[in-house]
Amino acid sequence: MLSLGGSDFYRRAFVELDAEALTSDTMIEALTTFKRLRELMDEGMPGRDWNLATSMVIEGDAAMQIMGDWAKGEFTAAGLEAGEDYLCAPVPGTADEFSFNIDSFAMFRLSEPSAREAQDALARLVLEPEFQQAFNQLKGSIPARPDLDMSDFDACAQKSMDDFQAARDQGGLVPSMAHRMAMRSDVQGAFFDIITNYFNSSDMSADQAAERLAQAASLAL
Repeated sequence: MLSLGGSDFYRRAFVELDAEALTSDTMIEALTTFKRLRELMDEGMPGRDWNLATSMVIEGDAAMQIMGDWAKGEFTAAGLEAGEDYLCAPVPGTADEFSFNIDSFAMFRLSEPSAREAQDALARLVLEPEFQQAFNQLKGSIPARPDLDMSDFDACAQKSMDDFQAARDQGGLVPSMAHRMAMRSDVQGAFFDIITNYFNSSDMSADQAAERLAQAASLAL
């Protein structure tokens, strides 16, 4: 979607749920291109957890994986170093865009002063530079704070932060559809079912899949 349509088209299709975008030639081309990836995957792919796929890359049983930067935690645990033992790169065609996901903490609205103070303390601590650096280096992600010194982060994290800030400045940031950042969970579930069935079916065409996406979106509006 980002490769062929760019961030504006992505927002129209996955955030605004625009029927014209969902059934457009760009969407059909994106679905057709996406299905071509099936030829590059092994037969054990359906249902495999992402960390098991990451392990296949680490062990040399797979050449690459399209995954978020949290997969780096698996490489780090295996004693591998970014930029030396493995490389990170944006999906071809998405150099000016960035699909983001955010780890979030939800807190109930409380009236007891001591409880509210504890909530404030937690919010303050998780955004402290020391915590942001330690947490993100272990997890493999980039900090929520863009003002941190990235010199101690690995090559992949430094490149990811640069790409994030460049996309932010150019209007290329888009919320992740895969992680319920772009749409409600019920709509995402319907989209997942349609795209999964299309990807694994030899009978469903890209045109049919696009039409079903538009129908699912219309029920949510």
